[in-house]
Amino acid sequence: MINNLYIHNGALNTHKIYNTWEKYAIENNCGAISIFTGIVRGENNITHLSFDIYMPLLKSWFDLWQQKANKQQVVLYMAHSQGDVEVGKSSYMCALISKNRKSVLDLYNGFIEDFKANAPIWKYDIINGKRVYAISRSKEIKGARLV
Repeated sequence: MINNLYIHNGALNTHKIYNTWEKYAIENNCGAISIFTGIVRGENNITHLSFDIYMPLLKSWFDLWQQKANKQQVVLYMAHSQGDVEVGKSSYMCALISKNRKSVLDLYNGFIEDFKANAPIWKYDIINGKRVYAISRSKEIKGARLV
């Protein structure tokens, strides 16, 4: 764990992660916890997704969001897989926790959308045992270029 950022090899243990985050909310008398969980879908002959992560950039990106959340008295957690995750398993979870729902809901969608657009995590489809870059479902990271 790096400042509420969890990176796991393979699929996430969503129950364990949720229980950890819920325990934090209860112990800190928080009344709001919003969880988003991403599950690998089986379409276009995909059997798995595979993820590569560039940790220095991910940590910087996440630290900026933590600062933004802290200003609104929200605690931010995120878990993501690296490596292969099979269809039907989770590769992404985030939690926004606070004393009240308004501040959580104010940040919730913006954080998830910015994650999809700017987090330095590269996604590959596993089709027939081959790893294929998922370019059609990827967004260019600001300041970076796909080669």
